[in-house]
Amino acid sequence: MTIPVVDLSDFTAGDRKLKDSFVQKLGKAYEEVGFVAVKNHGIPDELIADLYQYVQEFFSLPSDKKRSYEIPELAGQRGYTSFGKEHAKGSDAPDLKEFFQYGQTVPENHPLKPEYPDNVSVAEVAGFNETLFKAYRAFEKSGKSLLQAIALYLGLDEHYFDNQVEEGNSILRAIHYPPITVEPKSAIRAEQHEDINLITLLVGASAGGLEILTKQNEWIPVTSLPEQIVVNVGDMLQRLTNNQLKSTTHRVVNPPRELWHTSRFSIPFFLHPKSAMDLSALENCVDEKHPKIFEDITAGEYLDERLREIGLKK
Repeated sequence: MTIPVVDLSDFTAGDRKLKDSFVQKLGKAYEEVGFVAVKNHGIPDELIADLYQYVQEFFSLPSDKKRSYEIPELAGQRGYTSFGKEHAKGSDAPDLKEFFQYGQTVPENHPLKPEYPDNVSVAEVAGFNETLFKAYRAFEKSGKSLLQAIALYLGLDEHYFDNQVEEGNSILRAIHYPPITVEPKSAIRAEQHEDINLITLLVGASAGGLEILTKQNEWIPVTSLPEQIVVNVGDMLQRLTNNQLKSTTHRVVNPPRELWHTSRFSIPFFLHPKSAMDLSALENCVDEKHPKIFEDITAGEYLDERLREIGLKK
């Protein structure tokens, strides 16, 4: 399946007609599919290449070295999470992956500092920490532009989301799906799920496997070109828009048997707002035909609930 492709430079270049067209194309895609591929996204190719290089070096470290960066009390929100710890909501089967998470950084005297633990610094891979920080800021910038377009599509002020996502609780996650060495119990590497956050920006997974569930209840592989990133709606944005924008179910499947010996690397950026953001349905997304579906909740409360459901928080 070729998911809709949008050009972010149409939104950021300043031409009113191109900007309006981008807003409509993005909004319609998020109503109908929930996923888009974005070109001219503003994240430099060199930064992406460095990011993948250092991530692969980290996951190549010995297991005991990686586990030294695992801090259980942080519920996987910073540092390393070892293989098989996370599972999809509603599933007991662990996903066949290990990952490393990098979060928001604010000054020591910042009011939000108590909410944001320090990031876990890796000593063995030169450039790892600095590159994660640079990538985090680049993803934030691109994600903010996309949310500005979404705001306009929803009839809101263009900058509706700006203050909520600046210094928000976003997460950059580097995922490693190791080679398959024994006959797997399932064809699934990561069970079907929806993302928790507002939007997810995914930069070039190193191998195929991503599939989305269509409205016809069919699993379809998703592919994008190397210069594109894939961006999908998360549950927080679905709640906020009272189901107008779709948080599409997706999964990662095992490769063909001849590729079992290979690893898969994937680096999504989960764009979260500040924890205090109210996710109550927007007034202009509720009417007689579309009654309010979800209970009122803040972003922080919802994240906490979901982290418990997927096994990262006890």
